[in-house]
Amino acid sequence: MSKTVDPRRARPPTPEGSADQPSRAKRRLPFSDSLGARLSLWLATQTFTGLALVSLAAYLLTAASLERRQDETLAQNLAQVRHLMASHAEDATPQTTDGARAPVRLPQVLDDFMDIHRELRLQLRLQLRPSSRPPSVNRGTEDTPDAPPPTPADAAMQRPPLWRALAFDAVDRAPGGTLWLDVSRDAAFLQRLGLTLMSASLIGALLVSVGSVLLVRLALSPMRLLVDQTRQLAAERLHERLDGSQQPEELMPLVDQFNALLERLSRSYAQLEGFNADVAHELRNPLATLITGTEVAMRQPGVPAATLDQLGSNLEELQRMAGIVNDMLFLSHADSGASARRQPVASLAALAADVADYHEAAIAEAQLRLRIEGDATGEFDVPLLKRGLSNLLGNATRYARADTELQVRIEANAAGVVRLSVTNQGPVIPPEHLPRLFDRFYRADPARRRGSEHHGLGLSIVAAIARMHGGEPFAFSHDGQNRIGLAIAGGSKAPARSLLRRPLRPRKRLRWRRRWLSADASLDRGP
Repeated sequence: MSKTVDPRRARPPTPEGSADQPSRAKRRLPFSDSLGARLSLWLATQTFTGLALVSLAAYLLTAASLERRQDETLAQNLAQVRHLMASHAEDATPQTTDGARAPVRLPQVLDDFMDIHRELRLQLRLQLRPSSRPPSVNRGTEDTPDAPPPTPADAAMQRPPLWRALAFDAVDRAPGGTLWLDVSRDAAFLQRLGLTLMSASLIGALLVSVGSVLLVRLALSPMRLLVDQTRQLAAERLHERLDGSQQPEELMPLVDQFNALLERLSRSYAQLEGFNADVAHELRNPLATLITGTEVAMRQPGVPAATLDQLGSNLEELQRMAGIVNDMLFLSHADSGASARRQPVASLAALAADVADYHEAAIAEAQLRLRIEGDATGEFDVPLLKRGLSNLLGNATRYARADTELQVRIEANAAGVVRLSVTNQGPVIPPEHLPRLFDRFYRADPARRRGSEHHGLGLSIVAAIARMHGGEPFAFSHDGQNRIGLAIAGGSKAPARSLLRRPLRPRKRLRWRRRWLSADASLDRGP
């Protein structure tokens, strides 16, 4: 049988192992993606099925036992009725025209018997039809009605009684008839029993489900420990390994394979960092030679203006390459475990003001204002903090809207963590770009419209400086405000300080001269 596929929903076949395979596998899961939820659901289903089957067997056995007891009761009472009819058969009127005798005292005797046995009803047929057939149980056949004629007592009941009938034929001189037994109590008992068994099955399944959830969570606690350990891994902590001492035997192969993978990644990362450091170190001397030669050539008398402009452009690119090499060398040293050289700092606000003075012309040219809020004191690496704050200010200045304010915030908490950040008002950074802002050469703008001016290592250096101080970088973007900074340890609160800087008149400088004296070059310092 062929299957028609809607061309609007048709998708090209995905090769095996592609990225679409996990999503299709996820859609095939019958229950939740949680292993604990699936195990709990399966246990609860199996428990309910087992209890339901046991309850059904108990219900059917009880119903069969009650029916057997009802049949025995009808048979015993029928035997007593036959005995009464046989013992009083002589007390009768003379024969009628058809040869039958009409009982005289028999109705009174039967009434007394039925008064004692109120759960019985008896209906006799006066036509005597001798037969040797045994009495038969009959429930709702054409010859025997389902219930006897109602009595006033039956009409007064809220629910009509349920009856079980036993039809019997005439034997000797005893007439035939039908004997009914009221089985309402047995039916009510069966109903209560069924509800009780069903409730017990549901409650048992619920209790097993709750217990299985707790047991599954307890059994999966080693997995959560592994997740916590893997969450703490990072590029700078590849030397650490997963601790399998508290893991069950079934998870040890996974732990061993993961540790082996970390070992391979650590070796590859160390080789890559060593290569970057070696390349950057080897390129510093040739670039320094080219920069010096270009500067000397530009100072020679009689150099044509066109040649001077070309040399200036070349010098600008050489300075840019030198900045990239210096930044790469700095990042390699930071990733190799270098730490900050701390010294007492009386006021971070004053340090921020010094860095802001350096960016004063760029801030004024972008028609921005600058405010420094808060202050802190402690022990920090002053050149590194100046470099990091300079990169933050330069990044905020480039992407801020004109006629807005830049805010340098300095916050310290009781734990000694200082948060140094720069906030600007500009385009909102998409959430998927925020975690990658501190990656090397990463730009949120895929067009790289500013790629000729900046090489994308400024925020990576900020992250490295934060790690060298035992902290971490952070970035937030919402409501048109972007806040990027670093949290470092080793500080304490200082008296609040607020400094507002007004925009200054832009200074006219040659583009290549301004870039020659960039913040990265002036504040460059190895660890």
